[in-house]
Amino acid sequence: MTKLSDKLRSDDAVVGVVGLGYVGLPLSRAMCGGGIKVIGFDIDPRKIERLDAGESYIDAVPDDALAEMRSEGGFVATTDFSRVKEVDAIAICVPTPLTKHRDPDTSYIENTAHTIGPHLSADTLVVLESTTYPGTTAELLAPILAEESGLKLGSELLVAYSPERENPGDEKWSTARIPKVVGADGEAAQEAAAALYERTVSEVVVVSSTAAAEATKLLENIYRCVNIALVNELKVTFDAMNIDVFEVIEAAKTKPFGFQAFYPGPGLGGHCIPIDPFYLSWKARGHGAPTRFIELAGEVNTGMPDYVMSKLMNALNDDGKALKGSKVLMLGVAYKPNVDDVRESPALTLIERLRDKGAVVSYHDPHVPRLARGRHYSIDLDSVELDDAHLSAADVVLIVTDHKAIDYAALLDQAKLVVDTRGVTRKLEGKARVVQA
Repeated sequence: MTKLSDKLRSDDAVVGVVGLGYVGLPLSRAMCGGGIKVIGFDIDPRKIERLDAGESYIDAVPDDALAEMRSEGGFVATTDFSRVKEVDAIAICVPTPLTKHRDPDTSYIENTAHTIGPHLSADTLVVLESTTYPGTTAELLAPILAEESGLKLGSELLVAYSPERENPGDEKWSTARIPKVVGADGEAAQEAAAALYERTVSEVVVVSSTAAAEATKLLENIYRCVNIALVNELKVTFDAMNIDVFEVIEAAKTKPFGFQAFYPGPGLGGHCIPIDPFYLSWKARGHGAPTRFIELAGEVNTGMPDYVMSKLMNALNDDGKALKGSKVLMLGVAYKPNVDDVRESPALTLIERLRDKGAVVSYHDPHVPRLARGRHYSIDLDSVELDDAHLSAADVVLIVTDHKAIDYAALLDQAKLVVDTRGVTRKLEGKARVVQA
């Protein structure tokens, strides 16, 4: 397997990437940038058609970057998983959602393992990048791959784990610049995985096992989840005391040590923070270990849409209007500013709850032109123009995502009532009545 490590360091290496979404496509770009030939696999033929036409569907990989990847055969995309036999290593970047009971849904990982296993050749490295609970790689993925391929783990087939660390919308920390944690159960797999990513990222950080690498990713996101829950709870508490939580945070972060600023919002979004902590709490239950911080943080964060709904209904009530029949214009449906990613966005929850209460909902998002059916929701809406006609027709404008492209000062001059969940209008003046939520 030293031979595999040497090949992965050479210009002859071919790497497969399964799942060409928000993780897999940027990873493919980084690998191509390191001189690696990449075969991208996805079960969605529409994605492959768009990529073949030179059209990217992810902001992090613009069309010109895709063209550069495809030049001279550096990147090809396919739904033909028999081509797995051509690769020296393969990275699995598929979704890992939760069930409705907040248990891990590993079906995408399992299906991928069953699909690629029969096509794996001897002397191949498989790396799981999907966020999951400690033990998934060794206890779930590796046995399926071994059974499907007929290859011997640790000699003919190497398996490792390297958690994705994508941060959509972050222009500074691209995939290639973010240090990569790599864990494997055995020296040969560790060496091969390190060799793969050495050509791709700025730094490779090797840990002792796949479980340690899986736990590293969970710690990173649990840290954020718990701290966001803290400021969300303080937001509600300080609001009751008529204290501006954003002013308090800005003052606190002037301390040059011992404090890192986190900001409140209408709830958590993205594929990581709302989901990953519950992977660990599920695993911990099997070991009889309590995870009270995780459970409490989840309770606080998932309760924020209810808080927003309460503030919105009270604001309308002050204008003598009921929520039922009111026209609500939502600004921003992406889960974070300046991206097109709506996975687990609190905006989706708010749209469904507003509709359930009889509100007439429209939205504007410069990054998300259309909301269609998703895994957990069915919303059929197109983004409307943020013009005088839509603003004057709205009974209330609800700011959910604070995109930079929106002129909030002009908004306050045109709207009647604004409910702001992000604090972006705190220091602005206009004709609209503004309620901070």
